[in-house]
Parts: sequence; structure tokens; C-alpha cells
Amino acid sequence: MIDRRRFLEGIGTLALTVAAFSSLGGALLGRAEAQTVDTGDLMAPGALPDQVLGKADAPVTIVEYASMTCGHCAHFHETTYPVLKEKYIDTGKVRFILREFPLDIVAKAAFMLARCGGEGKYYPMTDTLFETQKNWAFSTNPAQALLAIAKQSGMTEDQFNACLNDTKLAGQIDEVAKRGAGFGIDATPTFFINGKKISGALSPEQLDKELAPLLGAN
Repeated sequence: MIDRRRFLEGIGTLALTVAAFSSLGGALLGRAEAQTVDTGDLMAPGALPDQVLGKADAPVTIVEYASMTCGHCAHFHETTYPVLKEKYIDTGKVRFILREFPLDIVAKAAFMLARCGGEGKYYPMTDTLFETQKNWAFSTNPAQALLAIAKQSGMTEDQFNACLNDTKLAGQIDEVAKRGAGFGIDATPTFFINGKKISGALSPEQLDKELAPLLGAN
């Protein structure tokens, strides 16, 4: 049995940084409040390799900063993301990247598990976590609930424990979030569509509206 106290102690001191990120973001680079960011800066290599869906030469790149325990993020992934994937990603029109911006310790643990899953497992794990968010994110024992999900993905309990004790990975996720704050992010989800910043969960209709002028006849 993995109790909540042990779980929180294991990664807690490494996760309580988002408030600092948010305040830091307003002071960085003078661009935090801008509605667009330089795509070169946005796409520069970060502390962790981007998990990319779609063609490398797609005309549109969408970067989403999300928290695994964010209800609005889960709503987007349940309602709009399937449309995005089928209509735009799978057809070569959009390249999609999900980046970590955990708003609490449990969200950070969930992202760590997605990163530990191995090649090709990141998006299947984040999809599952968003779909089942209500079952684990606000549980009295999130560690045990996450362990059950991890086991379903093929992870052993030893691998689960090793993942959540990986201080290097925890620090790298902190750096991803810190960098996101530098782009002016203070809430989730936040999207960058070819550098244009859009805060809040997009509906399928809003997504179509944003992408139409960028895709033209593509």
C-alpha cells in the first residue's frame, strides 16, 4: 500500500513551484502579457524532449501547456482533442505538442508517469489520465489510484515507485513549467497556435475558426 503521506513526501518539495513560476512569468523577457511569442523561442529545445504528434512539416504547430488535474484541460481532451486529432493531426495539417505545466503535486506525478511509460506511451497515458481524471486526481489516495492506472499500462509497482522517485525527471518537469511561465502562462490550458497565445479550453468550433486562416486550401 502506498499511502498519501509517503506519496506527497516523495515528490512534494520538488513540485511546490508553480506559484513561483506564475510570478516569475510576469517579469521574464517583457513578453509575458503579449498575445504572440516568437516561434523560434517557443520551439527551442527544452529540459525534456517534446512529445510530438503529426507531421514534422505540418503548416500549423499547436503547443498546449496543461495540468493533468485541470478540469478544463480534461474537458478539452475529452471533447475537442479527438476532433483536432482526426481532422487536423492525422491529416498532416497540424503538429501537436503537449507540455507539462502541473498546478499541484498530483498533476506532476501523473506527468512523471506519462514520461516514464516508454516509447510511444506518452499520449496513450495522458489520454487515459484525462479520461479518468475524476477517479484519481481528487482521490483521498491518489498514489494508489495512479498505481492502478500505471499497472493497466504495463508498468510494475517497482517501476512506478522508481519513476516517482526520479528527482532528475521531477526537476526537468519543473524546468518545462518554468519556461512556460516565461511565455506568460498563468493558467491552464494555454495554447500557442503558430505562436499565437490562446488561454482557456477551445471548443471544436473555436479550433476551426483559429485554424481556417492558417490552413487556407491545405
